[in-house]
Amino acid sequence: MEPQEYIVSKIEGEYAYLKRTDTECSEDLFIAIALLPQGIDIGTRLHYECMEYTII
Repeated sequence: MEPQEYIVSKIEGEYAYLKRTDTECSEDLFIAIALLPQGIDIGTRLHYECMEYTII
């Protein structure tokens, strides 16, 4: 899988909704916050590569 960039669009409880920044796709990715780096908040930009998220 190639690298992707996301922005955190919404946080509900223990889950975050991530929106891809490189497409007009309206579907959000629903993922557990435990799988994301500490310190994320709404608007945080993330880079995904090799099954790992990093804040950019």
